[in-house]
Amino acid sequence: MATVGTRRLLAFALLTMLSLAACSTQSTNQGASPNASPLPEASSCAAADTFCIGLALEVGVVDDAAFNAAAWQGVQEGAAATGGTAEYLESNQDNPYAANIEDFASRGFDVVVTTGVGQPDTTIAAANAHPDTTFVAISQDMTDGPANAIGLIFRDDEAGYAAGYLAGLMTQTGTVGAVLGSESVIPLKRFGEGYRLGALAARPDATVIMSYNNDSADSFDDPEWGATTATEQLASGADLVFGVGGSTGIAALEAVAGSSGAGTSLFCIGVDVDQFQTVPQARPCLLSSAEKKIAPGVSELIDQIHAGGQLAQNVEGAVGLAPYHDLASQVPDSVKLQVDEVIAGLDDGSIDTGVTF
Repeated sequence: MATVGTRRLLAFALLTMLSLAACSTQSTNQGASPNASPLPEASSCAAADTFCIGLALEVGVVDDAAFNAAAWQGVQEGAAATGGTAEYLESNQDNPYAANIEDFASRGFDVVVTTGVGQPDTTIAAANAHPDTTFVAISQDMTDGPANAIGLIFRDDEAGYAAGYLAGLMTQTGTVGAVLGSESVIPLKRFGEGYRLGALAARPDATVIMSYNNDSADSFDDPEWGATTATEQLASGADLVFGVGGSTGIAALEAVAGSSGAGTSLFCIGVDVDQFQTVPQARPCLLSSAEKKIAPGVSELIDQIHAGGQLAQNVEGAVGLAPYHDLASQVPDSVKLQVDEVIAGLDDGSIDTGVTF
């Protein structure tokens, strides 16, 4: 099926168009290929003719094939569109998230993109301390932030609901599962609760097994737990698993993909991006992915910031389901039609997910 978004990024009128001179340096990262141009000297990011964009990753690695990878893609596309430069910093014990944000801002970066979905206060504090830098906070509500902090927010529950509805229609055993990171991360929990309610809307007698990784020190980077939990759900009768949360969720998808019956009697659904493109190992079972259109949302915001546009405190990005790809023939036409109708209902507001947080 064609990718369908339940919300489109709001288009904001650009009140002024500032002509910033383009840099000769292209978008690069700290682990860039040998052909990438070098980043400008740290001091040059404060210069008027240089447009610098930094991506501070809260958890995980940049090439996680999901949330972080989409954020970095959006930053790179934004840099390419504006003639700017881009850099990312991964956070760990030696390089804490807040310190990485401060690193970019103190070097005079024009835009700092943050991914701390559970730490909006960290972005707000940095924005207050650096009024000349614009902060783009992915999946973070910036209602309480200063004017230079822009939240790129998503209706995660709607993407989850559409995925759950598909799961509820496709299950033959009447049991579906979800393997997720920590439920303390509200956007992730909205994904999960939307999925649960969507599956029950499609099949009220369904059993929905929800497994949150609440005990791990790094709930988004625990592939062993993800694979083991998905296998346990299959043993409990689940014939479809939704994997959510970095390498934890990806490992769940791969566990289903490696099981007998993958693609015929066992299926999986990915998250954040079209994981058919980013996690080829999951293709044997991958029906679709519950997408947040992170890359286009980030790149469009960067372009508008560069142009001097006046933006709201929170900008809403698009969500939707990815195409069925190789498993399109496994999805009955009646199911495709019903899923499309649900997505349309979510889009026009006639269907409410029931998620209240």
